[in-house]
Amino acid sequence: MKDILFTVKQQKREIRFIAASILLAIGVNIYAIIYYNTEWKELYTQWFTVLVLSVFFYIVFAIIRLMIGIIQRLNKKK
Repeated sequence: MKDILFTVKQQKREIRFIAASILLAIGVNIYAIIYYNTEWKELYTQWFTVLVLSVFFYIVFAIIRLMIGIIQRLNKKK
């Protein structure tokens, strides 16, 4: 059975995407706090919602990256 290895470059890229997803989710939370004029304690009391939202953003990023990769491979074959 062949081992699947991730290079350091791939690991750094994935960490960047995870960090971007988390920061985007925190940004959406901050926007919601300001827009709905709620208390700032929701920034840390809604951490589970931010975590779920960041996973959602990561999945969306992954789907977009997958589609771009497929399109690039199809264009490369031509």
